[in-house]
Amino acid sequence: MFTGLIEELGSIENIEIGGESAALTVNATKVLEGTVPGDSIAVNGVCLTVTRMGNKLFTVDVMAETLQKTGLQELKPMSRVNLERALRLSSRLGGHLVSGHVDGVGTVRSVKQVGIAKVYSIQTTPAIMHYLIPKGSVAVDGISLTVVETGTDYFTISIIPHTFQNTTLYDKKAGSRVNLETDLIGKYVAKFLKTDEPPDQRGSQGITLEQLSRFGFI
Repeated sequence: MFTGLIEELGSIENIEIGGESAALTVNATKVLEGTVPGDSIAVNGVCLTVTRMGNKLFTVDVMAETLQKTGLQELKPMSRVNLERALRLSSRLGGHLVSGHVDGVGTVRSVKQVGIAKVYSIQTTPAIMHYLIPKGSVAVDGISLTVVETGTDYFTISIIPHTFQNTTLYDKKAGSRVNLETDLIGKYVAKFLKTDEPPDQRGSQGITLEQLSRFGFI
């Protein structure tokens, strides 16, 4: 589990492609503190297991499913990546609960300067948009962010200068792809309410809005 607060920017040292999988070697410093092989590090929001460590380097294996469902397949040597170690139970949860299991990718439509902030418009699939609400949480390349507004196939986020300067969003332009993970709690709520299924398949099981209203929850 992660918080979506990026600890440092690393860079890709090497990529080894083998069949349908890959091994990434990443340059880093801070996230190596206290880390041993077997620990988890989120790389651009993807939870990966450290298999080897060296001097300011660590290596992770990436299986075929992860390559297909995320933007890791687009990384090259020298690409910058967001890095975060797994959350300790004693740590502050400054962002939101991020599992590191990416739901899919989005494409940056535009980047605009609004006052001190950079506003990104990101296009994605209906399946991901289903779980996004204004003022809700979303992880973009592993960064915990607040959704500003939503459309039918896009959402916007507003980035403060610190986040812009210290994450991979600095490198993102119109056409860039980003990993997206929707709010974990929201997905469970949708499952319980059966709103993640077409209306004709929801049946009579699960919690309904009528039930929540009847018992005073809404």
